[in-house]
Amino acid sequence: MFDAFARVVSQADTRGDYLSTEQLDGLMAMVQDGNKRMDIVNRITSNASSIVADAARELFAEQPQLIAPGGNAYTNRRMAACLRDMEIILRYVTYAMFAGDASVLEDRCLNGLRETYLALGTPGQSVAVGVGKMKDTAVAIANDSNGVTSGDCSSLISELSTYFDRAASSVA
Repeated sequence: MFDAFARVVSQADTRGDYLSTEQLDGLMAMVQDGNKRMDIVNRITSNASSIVADAARELFAEQPQLIAPGGNAYTNRRMAACLRDMEIILRYVTYAMFAGDASVLEDRCLNGLRETYLALGTPGQSVAVGVGKMKDTAVAIANDSNGVTSGDCSSLISELSTYFDRAASSVA
């Protein structure tokens, strides 16, 4: 697992190169956006329970067969497992956002998740829809400009969206 800095340095070291001006500029931009990045992570973390609960509520309203007898989220134990998985995915998305690098999300969360869901008979498409619903709520929370470091956050919101998109596509 690398953060953005370690990844850039490691890649340059592997090639035996110095860091390029473009790489240094990219890292400088990341430092300059650091407070905004932390604001986004703090907002998502502070609202994690409601993000997961709202996404699950919407998912089950759209796909009631999941909570019907015989459904993958039927019984309290299965529902709890579903909510736990959604919370884990959200947590690793915030780790990736904080680090500015998806490797922690890929390595520690998504690697092998589709195969696990296939083995358990969990409908990956439904999980992907749930991740998309978490994305919508998290992006809306992160986009709220009240009480955050001023400045343009569009590139950070785009980055956040890509982490959710990776998670959704890895389980679908």
